[in-house]
Amino acid sequence: MNDLASNACEACRIDAPKVSDDEVNILLKEIDNWDLMNEGIKKLKKTFSFSSYKDSLDFTNKVGDMADKEDHHPEITLEWGKVTVVWWSHKIEGLHKNDFICAAKTDQLNNY
Repeated sequence: MNDLASNACEACRIDAPKVSDDEVNILLKEIDNWDLMNEGIKKLKKTFSFSSYKDSLDFTNKVGDMADKEDHHPEITLEWGKVTVVWWSHKIEGLHKNDFICAAKTDQLNNY
């Protein structure tokens, strides 16, 4: 099991520290093929491919259920045969360790 995926998200406060650039580089190595985006706010993004709309929808629902349990919610774009998931921490307008934890948990959901 991925070490990050075995963690739970902590409550994120508006004054919570963003992960540093060095921490980002270390944590990116612990998640598989997530892209670091920077649109003024750093975010993690990954697109998952599926063989049908139903499979895409099922995965979207799994991510939504996990997000509710973690109380940390991504942007999810559902399309035929693919789902794009984007994680970042809204309150701090950037990346927190929670985002990497949820990215790792998202990867696990794709393996089931």
